[in-house]
Amino acid sequence: MSYGIKEAYYTLQGEGAQAGRAAVFLRFAGCNLWSGREEQRASASCQFCDTDFVGTDGENGGVYQTARQVAEIVGNIWPKDRREGKPLVVCTGGEPLLQLDEELTAELHRNGFEVAVETNGTQPRPAGIDWLCVSPKAGVPLEISKGDELKLVYPQQDLDPADYEKLEFKHFFLQPMDGPSAGENLRAAIDYVLAHPCWRISLQLHKIMGLR
Repeated sequence: MSYGIKEAYYTLQGEGAQAGRAAVFLRFAGCNLWSGREEQRASASCQFCDTDFVGTDGENGGVYQTARQVAEIVGNIWPKDRREGKPLVVCTGGEPLLQLDEELTAELHRNGFEVAVETNGTQPRPAGIDWLCVSPKAGVPLEISKGDELKLVYPQQDLDPADYEKLEFKHFFLQPMDGPSAGENLRAAIDYVLAHPCWRISLQLHKIMGLR
């Protein structure tokens, strides 16, 4: 199959349990919960996304015909000196599991990468994922109920974090929703975690550090 890639670039992971770790971000084009077009946001299943995943016109973006081509792009972005630490690629979107498959995870592994995925959890997971982060959206059923971390953007109308606490994840994060009410949302997330300490706060550190 071909792969529609919005962009691929080298940065620091800004969220969750691996925050601060160097990684290649491989952003897939397209999502099943929103078209990415502003005129359709109000009717979308996910209305708060702050990421541009439309098209393939970003840095290193394009429509790649083979998994090997994508893996080579990722390999070329990582610094050539790999003696320190294991190379990490974060597959994100949009919704990466609409495209990421076992063939591509295998090619990324052949290039020496640990494969992390950030998904809304509505699509089946392929074999070969090393780190799985699921970010549920209110009113949307989950296909994936276990993984490494569950990250809820908080608060969401009609979404109760307690409904997710018995799922099989190693880490549970609340991430305050950005936007006009960011300060109120941060306070609400702090208060919830203090009252329910099985959760932790995830801040978007890449924004604080001025990274993308």
